[in-house]
Amino acid sequence: MVSSIPEMLRANIKCGDVAKCILGLKALDLDAYKSLLVHDSLTAEKLGELLNRERSTAYRSLQNLISCGLVYRETRSIDAGGYYYEYVAIDPCEMKKMIQANIDEWHGKMTRLVENIDEDILMDL
Repeated sequence: MVSSIPEMLRANIKCGDVAKCILGLKALDLDAYKSLLVHDSLTAEKLGELLNRERSTAYRSLQNLISCGLVYRETRSIDAGGYYYEYVAIDPCEMKKMIQANIDEWHGKMTRLVENIDEDILMDL
């Protein structure tokens, strides 16, 4: 993984790299999101099977995806009583909007900081 903006600009980064960076995801989280898109909805157990990981590992990825807003869960009732959760990915177009909003916010913040960088650097002397 690249560690600076100039390195990132020179690197051959892909869309998934941008999504991971901007949303704070791991590779497994992105794989889980893609699996949910393909299968519409999955339980943590079924997702774990598809990813060839333990259910608890799949669940952690699902929690990461829920916390950044890419996945939500739905409660399903069992006829004999009880319930379970199925996880659903948001539409990739919504993901795109989220990433763009984060980039726009970051850009605005960086622009404001750069406007005063000469004064701030001189104050630290």
